[in-house]
Amino acid sequence: MLRRYFAAVTLITACWTNAATAADNDNPAPYHVGAAMRVFHPTVARNWRGAQTEALITNIWYPVDANIPEAAHTIDERGQPLFEGHALTNGAPLSAAHAKYPLVLLSHGTAGTAASLDWLASSLAANGYIVAGVNHPGNNGLERLTPDGFMLWWERATDQSEVLDGLLADPLLGKRIDTARIGAAGFSLGGYTVLELAGARTDLQGFLNFCASPAADAICHPPEMQRLQGGVPAPAQPSPDMLASMARSGASYRDTRIKAVFAIAPALGEAFNQASFAGVEIPISLLAGTNDVTVPVKTNIQRVAGFMPNAKVTLLPGATHYTFMDTCVPAVVERLARICQDPPGVDRDAIHTQASQTALDFFSRTLSASPQ
Repeated sequence: MLRRYFAAVTLITACWTNAATAADNDNPAPYHVGAAMRVFHPTVARNWRGAQTEALITNIWYPVDANIPEAAHTIDERGQPLFEGHALTNGAPLSAAHAKYPLVLLSHGTAGTAASLDWLASSLAANGYIVAGVNHPGNNGLERLTPDGFMLWWERATDQSEVLDGLLADPLLGKRIDTARIGAAGFSLGGYTVLELAGARTDLQGFLNFCASPAADAICHPPEMQRLQGGVPAPAQPSPDMLASMARSGASYRDTRIKAVFAIAPALGEAFNQASFAGVEIPISLLAGTNDVTVPVKTNIQRVAGFMPNAKVTLLPGATHYTFMDTCVPAVVERLARICQDPPGVDRDAIHTQASQTALDFFSRTLSASPQ
């Protein structure tokens, strides 16, 4: 999978160089969807959380002209087809319909990948957004999970900010991004991540107290925990790096370049308190399914919404937590029933369409067009 992406980068680079010089025209959305990849190597010291790959591997979706053909593809993890992907085109130039496009940073959930949110990323790209999703080190579906990657949630916000640094410095992409129109969207732990980018501060001790109390619920025992190094628990004694990270868990990770945040089934609601949102001043939209038992509605989206009375809240009837992952290929539906199967009467593709439209409506209002 990675080889295919890297091979496409060279061709895409050449094509974008030509497209970037073209004049604006009135070519409207929807666009077709292009795909690329960037691998960022931050020059500053950072916490890699014990990840096998010490790089920020970033999938990019972007608008291309509608007359360029798309091809069907599946989304693979570790060499096996897992999800049905949106049709894409590799090697196509970024549309020259506009000199610049808005950008949305994308954050996946625990043990997921950026590609597992292809349904949302492709919809945004088809409507004129550049979308960039990083595979968070130590906590993604392409490598083994690590204790630090699983537990040091606040470090994910630094991944996003450093990806944004890399994108804006990119010789091809940087000049095509409208820096006044940058948003962020995330799912599950990614929803928590983008709230941190908005300025929310983590109350780590509050979360630990909740999980040690009789009120503890499913958020304290995510099913992905079983994949943590083959089920091996975290070491009894935290490492010095882990302790240093925990000491800054309550810091602000606000990135002022981000103007609006869309959080889907945001996790770790009990890691926030009323004071957590004192620094959040940008528009926030929250969305989840009413049947989410993995990230329970009461202690997560509803708790977060209670701290932000101006946030827009959408609850989609019947949807579970994993309804917001891509649609599985038929061959894995039975084997991966937990993430692939929805309750009777729930159409995952229809939920994706609804959620995507909610995101598009939100970003069209909050990332308003700036002069080109």
